[in-house]
Amino acid sequence: MSEKETFDVMELAEHVKKQRWWNKMFGQNSSGPAAEKYSVVTQLAIGGVSGWCAGYLFQKVGKLAASAVGGGFFLLQIAHHTGYIKIDWKRVEQDVNKAKKQLKLSSDKPPKEVRTKLNEVQVFVKKNIVLTGGFAGGFLLGLAS
Repeated sequence: MSEKETFDVMELAEHVKKQRWWNKMFGQNSSGPAAEKYSVVTQLAIGGVSGWCAGYLFQKVGKLAASAVGGGFFLLQIAHHTGYIKIDWKRVEQDVNKAKKQLKLSSDKPPKEVRTKLNEVQVFVKKNIVLTGGFAGGFLLGLAS
């Protein structure tokens, strides 16, 4: 080989100093499946923040729904005791028993759609364990805040 090859010498310490702090912490890898493209810190951060938001919203909506359902039952009881409405308790009992029988028959074996969705969720959780762990922790923190 008569041609001389030239190479640039790159100082690794200088290169790292030039990188922004968020690129160092949340930098992307370009190879592998989606779960492996992001660093563990990024996956935990994304999972934790989205889990906290979901938990916080779940807490607020849950309180609102509980208040609405409880208030509705309270108003129905007041209306019943003051004579505005009459409730046929025998018919309510028959309907509840009928619903119990239907639920018991259909709960023996879950439908195929439910089983396939459950399998998809299991595969996703196994492939993205860091992300789902962050989401679960964030969700619990969101419920507590």
